[in-house]
This record gives sequence, C-alpha cells and structure tokens, in this order.
Amino acid sequence: MSQKLRCAIYTRKSSEEGLDQSFNSLHAQREACEAYVLSQAGEGWSALKTAYDDGGFSGGSMERPGLAQLLSDIAAGKVDVVVVYKVDRLTRSLADFAKIVETFDGRGVSFVSVTQAFNTTSSMGRLTLNVLLSFAQFEREVTGERIRDKIAASKAKGMWMGGIIPLGYDLHDRKLIINLAEAELVRDIFARYLAGASAASLAEDLERAGVRSKAWTTRAGRPMGGKVMGKGAIVHILQSRLYLGEIVHKDHVHTGEHEAIVSREVFDAAAAQMAAKAALRRSRPSRAVAGPLKGRLFDGSGQPMSPSFAYGKAGKLHRYYIAMALQRGVKLAQADGFIRRVSAPAVEGFLVGILNRISTRDDLETADLQDVVRRVELRTDETHLIIDPEMLLPGEHPELVLAAVRKTLVEGEQAVAERGQHNAIRLVLPQCLQLRGGRTSIRGGSADERPRRINPGLVNALKRAHADLLELKASPLSSREDLQSAVAPGTQHDRQVCRLALMSPDIQRQILVGDQPPGMTLRNILKTPMPLAWADQMAWLEAISRG
Repeated sequence: MSQKLRCAIYTRKSSEEGLDQSFNSLHAQREACEAYVLSQAGEGWSALKTAYDDGGFSGGSMERPGLAQLLSDIAAGKVDVVVVYKVDRLTRSLADFAKIVETFDGRGVSFVSVTQAFNTTSSMGRLTLNVLLSFAQFEREVTGERIRDKIAASKAKGMWMGGIIPLGYDLHDRKLIINLAEAELVRDIFARYLAGASAASLAEDLERAGVRSKAWTTRAGRPMGGKVMGKGAIVHILQSRLYLGEIVHKDHVHTGEHEAIVSREVFDAAAAQMAAKAALRRSRPSRAVAGPLKGRLFDGSGQPMSPSFAYGKAGKLHRYYIAMALQRGVKLAQADGFIRRVSAPAVEGFLVGILNRISTRDDLETADLQDVVRRVELRTDETHLIIDPEMLLPGEHPELVLAAVRKTLVEGEQAVAERGQHNAIRLVLPQCLQLRGGRTSIRGGSADERPRRINPGLVNALKRAHADLLELKASPLSSREDLQSAVAPGTQHDRQVCRLALMSPDIQRQILVGDQPPGMTLRNILKTPMPLAWADQMAWLEAISRG
C-alpha cells in the first residue's frame, strides 16, 4: 500500500483584476492542480482542503499571506507535497526560490509543477527548475524595464501617470482637472506661508478649521484620504512643482498637461523662504542642550521628561523639559491635565529655591540639582521631590536630616522617608508647575506665589477680533446703521477669532490684565464652542481651563 501524501495546492495572481468574478484565475489554477493530485491517487496523494491563495500579490516578494501560511504549515509538519500550476506561481525570484527549496528539503517536502511535469525529488528536476526560474526572473526584469521606460516617456509628454490625487485637482479621463475650491485652499496655504506662518502653525490652523486632506475613492471602491494634514503634508504642498503645472520624473522637470494653480513667482518665493529657514536651522547648534534634571524629571503619568530647546526671536535660546512621547510625535490627551512640557529655567529655579530653604546650605545652584535630586514628579495638583539627604545635609544621619527638613516646612508641605530607596526623602509640595501662554507659572501655595501672567497670544487675538469686527461693521460697538451693512468674516479661522470679542467684559478684562484661569489658552478657546450668554461663559471657561 502506498504511503499517504498530503498535498498543499498553492495559487497566485499578480493583479487584483478579475478576482471578484465567480470563476477567476485562482480557481482555474486550483482546479488543474486538484485534477493532477487526483491522477496520482494511486500513489497515495490527497489534496488538503486548506486554500493557500495569494490574489493581487507579486511573485517578486516573499511578503504574501498565502505563502506565509503554507510555510507555517510545512514547519508544523502538515504538508508532504506542494503542488502549483506553474513554477513562477510560487516565485519569480531565483534567490527566493533557493530559500524556499531549502525549507522544503529541511522538512522532506517535495515540490511539483503541474504544467511542467517535474518535481524536486531528483537532481534533474532541480536543474530544470533553476533554468525555468532564471527565465522567469529575466522576464520579470524585462517587464519592469518596459514599464519604467513607458512611465518616463509618458511623463516627458507631461502626462499624469497615477498615484495619490493631489489636493487642488480632480481626475477625469486620466487627466488632472482643477478643483476650484481646493485650488483656492492651496493658494491660501502659499499666501499664509509667505506672510510668515510656519508649516506647523498652518497645520494646526487647518486642523482647527476642520480642513482635511484630499478625499477620493479607488477603482476598487475603497475610500482614501480625508485625514488631518500634518506639517509634512503642508511642506509637501509647498514643494510640489505639480502646482506650477509641471511633471517631475527623477531629476527631470517637464511641462504638464494640467493647469497651474500658483504662479512661478509665488512658488519660487515660498521655496526661497523655506531654504532660508533651513539654512538658519543648519547654522544653529544641533546638539541638544543638557539639563541637570535629565533622567530625574517625570510627568504625572510617570512619563520621563527629556531636555529640549528652541530658538526664539533674535536667536534667543529657550530650554524646556518635554515628555518623551511628545518628542516622538505621539499625540496625547489634553483632558488628563498632566503637564508634559515645562520651561527648564522655571522648574530648575523653583527646585533650587525649595532646596536652599530646607538645607543648611544656602549656596545651592542649578548645577547642584543633578547631585541632590533623585526624582521629580510634576503631578496635576502637587509636586513630589525625592532628594538625597547626604547631599542635602552632609555628614548627618538620615533620620536627623528628615527631622531637620520637617522643621523648615511651611503649611501644606510634607516630608516622609521614601520606601524602597536607600536613605531618600520624599518632599510633597502643594505647588504645581504649569504652562500659561507659553510661560511657566506656579499654581498652588499662597496668593503671592500665583503671579499674574499676561498671555500675549490671547491679548493680540482679542485686539484683532475687535478690529476685524469694526472693519466688517459687525462690532457690538457699531452703530445701528453700520450693523445693517455688516459683513460676516470670510474664513472659518476668522470667524473663530472674531467670537473672542463677544466674550463677557469680565472675561476680556481678565485676559488684558493676565488674571485668566491657568488652563485658558487661545487654542482651547478656538476649538471649543462658546455659549452666547455671558452668564454661561464663565462655566464654559472653567471647563476648558481644566482641559
């Protein structure tokens, strides 16, 4: 009696075209392979019910789900023979085929091609396979060269050769046709960039205004695009010569068949401005500024905060500590209230002041934080400081240091021995460091420790709101005659800014003197619908201030 051989039938088709038909190429391949296996039933062959199919996958890559499942079942000892319609259905790469055959040999699995009538159990069969695969790989490379040559020749004529449809255009009969509304948005992006806006600020403004990337549907009916446009998308728009009516292929630029959206003067001005900014960045030190609290500062969620820096006006250096997740570009929820970005001088100065008060030394400086401080936790309602008693009061017993520290504490402060850390003291402070209008302030403690902080961004936005409404004759201060000819703000962003002038006089007064709630920022106000009734606005303001 012949030994039973379990046969796995593998099928593949390079394109997705026709796969939605009731009987397609994959079905035809499997039917032929099943007939071949049935003809070998006398030898103990039987086809496995598992379908190892790869529809729409190239034979030049090993990244195929059906092939991965086949190799996994072979490794598990579930397959004795692999049957394919033609050898190039398994792979078109000679190097990949060598790896596959090595895997087959290692598990004692044979390989059979139905239309080419050979298998890998003999040396002659292997030689024949290698020859066939060499021709298959040659055919694939020649086909690739033909396609690349055709694309180059078509682009030289200015033809659009497919890909993601760019913002500002629609596709009609394989040609790019201007979409008037989107084209106006593209021109607005160029204009605002030339007016001084950065790519990052443009992305934030567009997100607040609800603007999304180009939305379109593939021929297979799958929706694409419609996502938030980040800084990279804005930079891509500003650099794309497509908006000049040109087609780029490698290092060559050709006149396109489509119409331009921006003039060459505008495009060149944006390119020059971008190049100037890049040159300025390159001229600045690239090495990150170190901080004495590196590896010691954490936000309320336990996320480490790493030193970072930025340059302001006139090249002034600003140092920060920023949560590692934010530095990696991860978007975190604002509602949890955690402080994930804080001014380095503010947090370092605050800690130096505390340590000089509780220590017998009064000459501690910022650089000493690295030796004295073991860990700082910036929680939502308080600050936790773990310190080294030996560095704080040299030569004293830890218990005596703890007792001495407690004598220096003021109302609301606590000092306890830190469990799990040898000779450490945890100092719990009622103050909370937080950002207000781009600056760091201290919340908690006495009233003297809560200085007023005027937020320039809020103040300027409030001034602009009143000025715009006056110009549009829509200000609450306008006369009845002017209000009859009032005009609404033109853009979503302008409408959001103008509503600041409709806030209650008490709230506007708080903004002007810097007495607004700590969490009140321009971004929070613009992204949250504001009630019209002044009586409801204070509760609304407190809600957005809490995040």
